[in-house]
Amino acid sequence: MSKNILGKKIKEYREFRQITREDLALKANLDAEQLERIEIKGVMPSLGHLIKISRALGVRIGTFLDDQDQVGPAIVRAGEEKSSVSFSTKDESTREHLNFFSLAQDKAGRHMEPFIVEIEPSKDSDYKLSSHEGEEFIYVLQGSIEVNYGKDIFQINKGDTIYLDSVVAHNVHAANNQPAKILAVVYTPF
Repeated sequence: MSKNILGKKIKEYREFRQITREDLALKANLDAEQLERIEIKGVMPSLGHLIKISRALGVRIGTFLDDQDQVGPAIVRAGEEKSSVSFSTKDESTREHLNFFSLAQDKAGRHMEPFIVEIEPSKDSDYKLSSHEGEEFIYVLQGSIEVNYGKDIFQINKGDTIYLDSVVAHNVHAANNQPAKILAVVYTPF
């Protein structure tokens, strides 16, 4: 998905609901400049910020990620994952190492967001924790990841899984300074 398409969809839904950018930023707990960068300049929000924007607009997160309105099952064959989506935070350098590949962009009305995520090792060890409504399930396909979850740190290795409540501040990053690949399913209640 093009960065600009996501920003345009957010702006369209905001304007349709006759909400000012400032009001949406306030409801989503973002600053207006951040929302302007998302809508106008195509800056990708963090997954947590996108969830907050969707909640503030009263739509499911998939509304902004959907390409089609397929009602039946969505099948993604091996090697045919949708093009990468990279999420960033206010400090854009902190998330450049996460590349998301949606496994359900064609499925309309979904409440779960399944992704394959490629995680490159970060040069910095100052991991920013984020939180949002919902739950996450992660299965490590390759390598190892480290999950900061509240005050705890967990190492999850290839073949291991972790299921967590997203409302607890957390961060997922590559462990042992090696790349990793995970299957992540994010559930956000609507």
